[in-house]
Amino acid sequence: MNEYEPYYLIYFAVFLQLIGLTFAAFVDPYISKRHKTVILINCLLTFVLIVQNYMECSFSLQPTMFFQRKVTGIIGYSIRPVILVMWLYLICKNQRLIFAWALVIINALVHLTALFSGVCFTITPENVFERGPLGYTCHMISAVLLVYLFWLSADMYVESVDRKITSKGNVQINDISQGLSSDQMKQEIMKYGYGIEGLLPVACVLIIIISVILDSKIVFDYEPIVFLTIAIVSSNLFYYIWLHLGFVKEHEHDLQAQQRIQIMKSQIQPHFLYNTLSTIQALCLTDPDKAADTAERFGTYLRQNLNSLDQSELIPFEKEMEHTRVYAEIEQIRFPSIEVTYDVKEVEDSDLDIPALTVQPLVENAIRHGVRSKTQGIIHVSASKKESFYVITVEDNGRGFDTEVLKNQDNEHIGIQNVKERLESLCNGKLTVNSRPGEGTMVTIRIPV
Repeated sequence: MNEYEPYYLIYFAVFLQLIGLTFAAFVDPYISKRHKTVILINCLLTFVLIVQNYMECSFSLQPTMFFQRKVTGIIGYSIRPVILVMWLYLICKNQRLIFAWALVIINALVHLTALFSGVCFTITPENVFERGPLGYTCHMISAVLLVYLFWLSADMYVESVDRKITSKGNVQINDISQGLSSDQMKQEIMKYGYGIEGLLPVACVLIIIISVILDSKIVFDYEPIVFLTIAIVSSNLFYYIWLHLGFVKEHEHDLQAQQRIQIMKSQIQPHFLYNTLSTIQALCLTDPDKAADTAERFGTYLRQNLNSLDQSELIPFEKEMEHTRVYAEIEQIRFPSIEVTYDVKEVEDSDLDIPALTVQPLVENAIRHGVRSKTQGIIHVSASKKESFYVITVEDNGRGFDTEVLKNQDNEHIGIQNVKERLESLCNGKLTVNSRPGEGTMVTIRIPV
């Protein structure tokens, strides 16, 4: 086998990565236009760098090609910092990076001096590379850009971690990990923002540093492609993966927002609005004071529901109970036979946070599908702290139902399913339903302390 043949395999691998990345970035409808442009520019620069590596190596083997080797060397040294600046654009949101571009221009100008002096580097008529006093300009400028890139990447990751921890109520990893299996722990780490994909930009910087060290320590007689160029190709691919995974997370957040809106719509049922307004209208003729009081409560109910649209995070249990009581009082005006009792003082004074619209939909289901048709309908809401869990129950003596319908997610009980999914995703809570036709229903929520 020819001693140069293994390099053809390397070229095949890097070009395949580059072509795949270019195609993926070009057709990807999800990453922003700005990021797509940056990735495509970097693919072009990397392609030029690969060709430059090959040409410079070929010229080094031909004694008469010393000038061509000098030109390709200038191109190679000038391109590398530009690629780093492109990566900075992927990290920075709206910065122009004037300082970084100034360094790139200085680097290019210094290396252009090789055309007429040896202050940076030169290729002798014998085709020998000689480094001058400014011969490490590219290395130093690239080091500055790498440090800045590393700092921005690490800072962005730490900021996202802090933001997600804060949004979960200042939960610490050592608190999360108690009592969880390794698989559960991995899920919690991802949930709180410690996913490994967030470290990809940091890893790219480390890969570049390692490749530079390898290039300085491992030297071959024939080197048509260097470790640094291979590392740049792979890092471009990693940055694209990181951007795409970022979109996936944003898409998940959008879905959660849509779910909240859907839940919101399910809570403001048209018939509830019409019936309440009709009740207020009737009270205006018989009991104006009560009509005014009901209108005020109804306004509070609507305002609290609309505010829930903006609640992507958890809210205090006390606030959820306030909303639940307002809703129940409005329904009790329409259905005096319904009695709603509460035993939540122990938890109401605690620091328990729950998803918005958690208890209220359960009370609404109990009224609408359970006790509304009863001569004496009773709903009891209780909350207590038991060992390492908060336990919230909503129990009624209504008509009950077959719990198998929950598995089918029919429209009648879609509210319960939505509450269950949000409890699991936002606070690792669990919701169980025990019901028998004709005997009533008990819904139990368990949330880790």
